[in-house]
Parts: sequence; structure tokens; C-alpha cells
Amino acid sequence: MTKKIAYLDYKNQIIEIEKGSPLITVAKECQKDFAFDIIGAKVDGEIVGLDFIVSRDSKVEFYDRSSQEGYNVYEKTLHFILVVAVNRLFKKDVFIEHSIDKGFYCEIENMKLTEEDVKLLENAMREIVEENQIIEKVSVSRLDAIQHYKEKKQFDKVKLLKYISNTFVNLHLLAGIYDFFFSNLAYTTKAIDCFKLTYINENGFVVSLPTIYNPKETPEYVHHTLIFDAFIDHMKWGKFLNISNVSDFNDVVATGKHQDLVRLAETYYEQQLARIADKICDEKDKVKIVLMSGPSSSGKTTTSHKLMHYLNNLGVKTHQISIDDYFKNRTETPRDENGEYDFESLYAIDLDLFNEHMSLLLMGEEVPIPEYSFIKGIKEYNGKTLKVNPGEIIIVEGLHALNEELTSSLDNGCKKKVYISPLTHLNIDNHNHVYTSDLRKIRRLVRDYKFRGYSASDTLKMWKKIKKGEEKYIYPYQDAADFIVNSALIYEISVLKVYVEPILYTIDSDDEVYPEAKRLINLLRNFLAISSQLVPRDSVLREFIGRY
Repeated sequence: MTKKIAYLDYKNQIIEIEKGSPLITVAKECQKDFAFDIIGAKVDGEIVGLDFIVSRDSKVEFYDRSSQEGYNVYEKTLHFILVVAVNRLFKKDVFIEHSIDKGFYCEIENMKLTEEDVKLLENAMREIVEENQIIEKVSVSRLDAIQHYKEKKQFDKVKLLKYISNTFVNLHLLAGIYDFFFSNLAYTTKAIDCFKLTYINENGFVVSLPTIYNPKETPEYVHHTLIFDAFIDHMKWGKFLNISNVSDFNDVVATGKHQDLVRLAETYYEQQLARIADKICDEKDKVKIVLMSGPSSSGKTTTSHKLMHYLNNLGVKTHQISIDDYFKNRTETPRDENGEYDFESLYAIDLDLFNEHMSLLLMGEEVPIPEYSFIKGIKEYNGKTLKVNPGEIIIVEGLHALNEELTSSLDNGCKKKVYISPLTHLNIDNHNHVYTSDLRKIRRLVRDYKFRGYSASDTLKMWKKIKKGEEKYIYPYQDAADFIVNSALIYEISVLKVYVEPILYTIDSDDEVYPEAKRLINLLRNFLAISSQLVPRDSVLREFIGRY
């Protein structure tokens, strides 16, 4: 019998494979082109696992953990190995709570941990890796999956599957455990050979893994106390409301009780600012300048305006300055390694002029304030001036606000620094968390489309550069903050879904960012939508969806 052959276009080379064969057979031939184990592929633009059955002539790309696609697969597979190891060692479930410092924070149900427990768990995970077990993907009836998880008393998955309309769902099987993930996983456990566990306290630990910026090794975990505590506070608040997972939130929406939840979320956000304003007011004789920064789409503009109002309400007059108005003229802007203007560099800012103006303002001098024209690429002076009287405060908002070099001429005693980021505690289920970066990405997709004229494809193509800038210019300075503002709203993805889903569907299947668009669409499908009419006019969310 003649074999039926499919022809795969791999890097403009044709590879023959028998139809009906899994892609892993080709991946083994191509492994020589990669520094790390191949853990996934794209076939005609669709992300697939290495168990994908080849049935036709196609264009194929492979990836390892040094790519964003590979990193996603690597992390999700590490989640599954952790789940299996916890079950094997402690006969318990693990809660994968949120990302933090190149890893993710976890807790084990009803268990107080010791450092020895965490060491044993890491060893158990490494044993699973060395066993080189194949991770099977199986398609099962959604109703059968619900029944299975009922029997296992995994009610987080029972509730999650309730809100999925698919007749069939894909589960992954490893060491007798079925789990539900929103991505493909590695073909075998052997590919997940680099990670570390760090004991935090009796409540939890962090699992760290390599990054796409340094895929060769796992960085040592650095504990960012303010960020960590902000996550934990939000998590406790959610548990108080009995909302830890998306299905808990959907229950509230389905029963029509989400209006109260909107108000509670807004109050949580506002109270943070009220507390910060009180603390600054307590030191108003010393504090002269408040510096506010955070990663893209954190809500910096709204948050700085609101803090200004809270301080004004306490009798402290404030003035706002945007670092963006101190950009150097376009011709003086530094360039990156590709020869393109690097507007995210600290040295794109006219540091000498900024420091001169801040020093003069704090001495009570009147200063002409520039306004940067992004169209012309120059600073313009349009008659705007500023004078700061004794007892008044300047609020400075911008990308580099926490970098000490920005305000090197000013005495540290007169500064307070605020870091802003949407640190959501909400998870899909116990083993699938919502990434803070995904929340910011969804916010930016909506804002860029509505107000900046960018398509969804444009924004997703920019995101890699945005993330690179944050790694270089934002995250290294987060520990310099005196205060953290968590701008996440527990209900916001359900509002943003209405705006962002249609524009994600405009991305064609042959677009390089199509797989990422599809991943976000699959994330959004877990949330019931709610109307933007419930969003208060002064909400931080209005910065992205508009006032009406």
C-alpha cells in the first residue's frame, strides 16, 4: 500500500512526513536548530502541540522557551508538573495565585508550609521531569468532564466548565491526573528542566522559571515586599467577597448582583488613594514632590488626577507636571540597537532642564513650563508658567518617575514615590491565573483603538517592545516606591470584553499576532459581559473606554 505523504515547508525547506503522523517526529529532526527543547509549533499560523496529527501539506514553525509562544507553553506545563507533584507528595491541591518577579506565587490547600516542605516539593517536581512522561491531550464531553471533577471534589473546575458552552473540551493527562489548561503543553515533562522554588512564609512559595530575555537559567527570586503585599491584600479582599475565580464572579453577574460589586471595586481603589493622601498630608511640611509611575496602561493619568483631588480636599494645593513635556527634541532623541528612536529611554528626557525647573520651583521661583508637540517633535513654550508656594506639592507622572536619576538634584527627603499597576487576584480556576500583563494589554488594545487610531494588530505588534522597555525602565525601580496603588478592578475584564473582542476578530489568520489574538479571545470567553453604563464616570477604567 502506497504511503500518503504530506510536505511541510520548514524554513523554506521541504520535509516529507507520512500523513497521520504526529508533528513530534518532524520536531526531532529540527531540534538541531534550537538551543532548548522544542515544545510547540505553528502550522499554517495556528499554534499546536507536538501531538498535532499532520494531514495535509502545510507551513510549519517550531519554537522553544526563548520565544513568547514557547514561554507560555513552558510556564503552563510547569503549572501541571507542580499540580501533579503536590498531589503526589501531599495529596492536596495547589492554588496558583498570581505572577510575581519572573515566577508565580502558590499556596497549598489547608497547609502551613515549612522550608523543608518546599525543598521536598521541588525535588518531587524534578523527579517528574526526569521521568520524561508524555503529557497526553484528550478530548472529552464537557458533561463528562464536569462529572469527573465533581467526583474529585474539584469544584473550581466544575463551576468553570458550567460557563463554557463547548460540547467537548480538551483535558491534559499526566500521571493519572486530568487538568484543564488554556493552551497546549509540552509533549513530555523532560522539556521543563529549569525552575526553582522559593519559600516565602508558612502560607506560600514562589516558583521561578527562565524568561525570554534570559532563557538559559532561572533567576534568583527577589522579594518585592510592597508589590507582594498589594497582591495579598487584593486576594484577601476577593476571598472576603467569596470571589477568587472567574466562575465566582460569573455567579454574581448571572444573579444580577454585579452593580454592588462595581461599587465595592471602585471603593477599594479609591480608599488606597485616600490613605496615601492622608500619609502625605501628615508630612506636608517635608514633602514637596510626589513622583508617580507604573507600566503601560496602569491608569497613571487617572490615578495622579485623583490623588491631586484627595490632597486638595485635605487642604494641600497641588500642581501636576508630565515628564512627557520634557522630552528632548526629536533630533536629539537617542536611538535603540535597531537605529530607531528610543522614546522610552531615560535619556530621551531633557534631564538637565527638568532638574533645573524642579529646583527652581521648589525654591519658589516662577518657571516657564514646556509643552511637547508629538507632531512636530519639539518642546514648545506657549505661555504656560508655574509657581509653587510654600506648603504646596508638585505631582509628577511619567515612565521614569521612580528612577532616582530623573530627580538627582532634589533632596530625597522632599520626595514621595508611588508605583501604580493593576495587580489582579482573579483567577480562571485554581491552576490558571489571569496575568497582570494581559489585563494591561486588554486595556491598551481598547484605548489604542478608540483614541489613538491603532488597530488591534498594531498594538499587539508593539507589545514586545513595550514589555522590553518596562523590563529596563520600570521594574528595576519598583522597590523605590513608598506606596503602591493597585488599579485593578475586579469587574473590568467583563466590561472591556465588549470593546476588545470585536477588534481582536479583525486580525487575519495570516497575521503574525493572530495566535496571541486567539489566546486573548479564549481568555475573554470565560467572562460574562457586563454593560459599561455601570462604570462610574470618574473610574480609572474610563481612561481606556471613554467617558460615555
